[in-house]
Amino acid sequence: MRARLLPLLIVLMAAVLLALGVPLAVSLAAAQQQKVVVDRIDDTARFASLAQFVTDPPKGSRVDSSDERLNTLGRELIKYNGLYGIKVGVFYRDNIMAKAPADWYIPVKGEARDAFEEAFQSRRSHDPEQVWPWQRDRLVVASPVIRDGDVIAVVVTDSPTGQMRSKILRGWLVIGAGEIAAMILALSAALRLTGWVLRPVRVLDATTHDIATGRLKSRVAVAGGPPELRRLARSFNEMADNVEDVLEQQRAFVADASHQLRNPLSALLLRIELLALELPEGNEEIASVRTEGKRLAQVLDDLLDLALAEHAEADLRLTDIGELTAERVASWSPLADDKGVRLVGTCPATTAWADPVALSSALDAVIDNALKFTPEGESVEVEVASNGEVSTIVVTDLGPGLSDEELTRVGDRFWRSPGHQNVKGSGLGLSISRALLSAGGGTIAYEHHEPHGLKVTVSVPRTVPGA
Repeated sequence: MRARLLPLLIVLMAAVLLALGVPLAVSLAAAQQQKVVVDRIDDTARFASLAQFVTDPPKGSRVDSSDERLNTLGRELIKYNGLYGIKVGVFYRDNIMAKAPADWYIPVKGEARDAFEEAFQSRRSHDPEQVWPWQRDRLVVASPVIRDGDVIAVVVTDSPTGQMRSKILRGWLVIGAGEIAAMILALSAALRLTGWVLRPVRVLDATTHDIATGRLKSRVAVAGGPPELRRLARSFNEMADNVEDVLEQQRAFVADASHQLRNPLSALLLRIELLALELPEGNEEIASVRTEGKRLAQVLDDLLDLALAEHAEADLRLTDIGELTAERVASWSPLADDKGVRLVGTCPATTAWADPVALSSALDAVIDNALKFTPEGESVEVEVASNGEVSTIVVTDLGPGLSDEELTRVGDRFWRSPGHQNVKGSGLGLSISRALLSAGGGTIAYEHHEPHGLKVTVSVPRTVPGA
């Protein structure tokens, strides 16, 4: 969830910082340019005040270089150009009053010409086009020279913008560094915030998984997080307590009922045997009653075993799965020989964490089931294997197998395939196996075996469950 929430927060924070940073950067550039423009306007105003008193030349003639005021203006322009490197000049409409450097002219087209024409209309250059760090290496400012209310000349300055662009760029770097620092702080705050909000959710998710996999004692530690999630954790714990109580009551009822019914059933079976002594030998009805009584006794025993299996805690140990499986194969080999079925075991040494008693009981149920449905002359194979995470015990038979729909139901309580109803059993053996394995973190899976039959895979972890 954090992986989905954090990008959203980061995008929102980046958008906010950009919304603040971009106008600030533009404002900084505009302020730097405005400062330069104001300085140039002040300079042009000073030169314009000096140019007011220079004697105008007769129309069409050259400027008189003997004019002391003109010489003073020229010296000021040369000094200004030499000191600041800024081109400056005072221009008549069709003549030159003074300029520095001497080879500078206002071009026919361009920014300088536009500023010159604007100033001759008695307007100063208050708002030149914005200079950016990557463009416009010159800034032109022009001011009119006014005498007796008329514009007689124009002062034009042509300034290099390298220093101003450097200042703008440095300012932007400072803003960028501040934005990065703010983004890091915001990201840190977002990490802490999402951690604070999602930590109870992660704990709740882990506890839910534990309960779903059979660890019903797991509970959520109600600590930290928003009040709503703390309240949810408390409610979840209450719900888990209630569910565990209900399941415990169900298990207790099944165990008690199985135990309490066992004694009267045993007495009933004993009376049936006594009654059989009074009846003719081979009476079919009494034989049927005996069979059903024994079947009912087996069901009660299996119910009690299932209740105990679901209730008992697993005694996990590092177990040699190959050795344990080989023992069970050896134990079932006499029965397999009696049925004419070959029971083959491939059991290399491999270790895993399991309850030896529970795993042995589960293997007994699986092998017993395979031998029941394997025809005479066929074989049942038991193979042990392992990888880095689990050890597996695969039991395959060559019996009739199950359909796809039946595979989804195998292992359900009291379920038996419609084609196997005449085979001895209660339909609880594989349910007991699943309960025994689940208590220790193991699993049991069923699939088709080619060309026919059933393949049962028992898996147990090679590391301690929950570690």
